[in-house]
Amino acid sequence: MVKGDVFMNPAIEVSNLSFSYTEEGNTIQDVSFSIPKGSYTTIIGHNGSGKSTIAKLIIGLLKAQSGTIRILGTELTPETVYDLRSHVGIVFQNPDNQFIGSTVADDIAFGLENHCVPQEDMQALIEKSAASVGMSDFLQAEPTHLSGGQKQRVAIAGILAMTPDIIIFDESTSMLDPQGKASINAQIKRLHDEKNITILSITHDMEEVAQSQHVIVLNHGVVEMEGTPKEVFAQEAMLKKMQLDIPFALKFSKAMQKEGFSSIHALTLDEVVNQLCQLKSKH
Repeated sequence: MVKGDVFMNPAIEVSNLSFSYTEEGNTIQDVSFSIPKGSYTTIIGHNGSGKSTIAKLIIGLLKAQSGTIRILGTELTPETVYDLRSHVGIVFQNPDNQFIGSTVADDIAFGLENHCVPQEDMQALIEKSAASVGMSDFLQAEPTHLSGGQKQRVAIAGILAMTPDIIIFDESTSMLDPQGKASINAQIKRLHDEKNITILSITHDMEEVAQSQHVIVLNHGVVEMEGTPKEVFAQEAMLKKMQLDIPFALKFSKAMQKEGFSSIHALTLDEVVNQLCQLKSKH
């Protein structure tokens, strides 16, 4: 678990949150959790567990029946929601639904225009944010000429241009091919490592979960468990009951351990490669 003083000053604090789409039962039931500033947190759970509902509640697209949400110390209310949204960016599931401009540059500029950024400052911000996600060569490209992964990178660039404190990724790799997923996962990790942006990612991708710092597991609208990826993945039997898996790298590690390679214990593929190289250098 992420420990230390960061919990004293959270980026997002959710307390006793409940929400229902119908009168039959709560989608979210008395959920509480805290996300430290500068941390990388993932939320996982089976389909219908309430993951994406949490994201929509945090940015004020849905209104909770009870409980509170605080963002950077300020309670989310109808009066504060628009100001707080300037601190939070969100990347949604379908990249095609996020393109507004006719070109990449126009799309990045759209958010800046909404934030009343002076025209003379806009071009530098567009170029800087595009460069940060490796899309500098595509500024005049039309969305129809981009892959799903490239479209998601443009969505991230548009958010970065507005310099948010928090970025929420809502199933942002679920419609991408394996190469696109790997590219966006690497981008998310780089944003956290290099820019110290608070990341909250709602995901089904256990490879992404493995690279995060803190994991919250939702099950039927309640927090079933939370901890570091290592702590959560140690509960493999409980995860399987919730129709959740463990990363391929951890499965590979366990298979290697059964073959007598007790020193192999990795959560990510990079860790597997490094440990295999270390093992080879000893022989």
